[in-house]
Amino acid sequence: MNRLDRIMERLSRTAARGMSRRSFFGRASAFGIAAASMPLLPVSRANAAQQPGESGDPQSCDYWRYCAIDGFLCSCCGGSTSSCPPGTEPSPITWVGTCRNPMDGKDYVISYNDCCGKSACGRCMCNRNEGDTPVHQPAGSNDINWCLGTEVGVVYNCSTAVVLGAAD
Repeated sequence: MNRLDRIMERLSRTAARGMSRRSFFGRASAFGIAAASMPLLPVSRANAAQQPGESGDPQSCDYWRYCAIDGFLCSCCGGSTSSCPPGTEPSPITWVGTCRNPMDGKDYVISYNDCCGKSACGRCMCNRNEGDTPVHQPAGSNDINWCLGTEVGVVYNCSTAVVLGAAD
């Protein structure tokens, strides 16, 4: 038995002598809840600090976030640049692009999520291929239907453009 095993055995035996099973689960649950909630606050603040200023019309294909999009704009289909229309579900996998915001001149990483449902939206088609990669490099390809794996259906409805952060 190596040294690490002996140390863990000693700690386990000491803990078993000092507390009941019920109090162990109570303390472990309290620790798990505290540990899970602690990282949320700094990440949330850091994420909020990276949100860029907005300018332009989100229903226009010339909007700065749509530099690598290929599909119908969710902002024309009852959703927004960051949310799917009612009755659709975002695809679990996405493609990404890097777009320059004209407000501050910085580049941002944009996640393009296909919204999937029972029918296609058919409004505000936008096909801009800045930084598009071939299909055999799927993380940057906008020619793939990413609706596989959703529960509401595999029919493509529209695409969102969510800012992930600055592309420093």
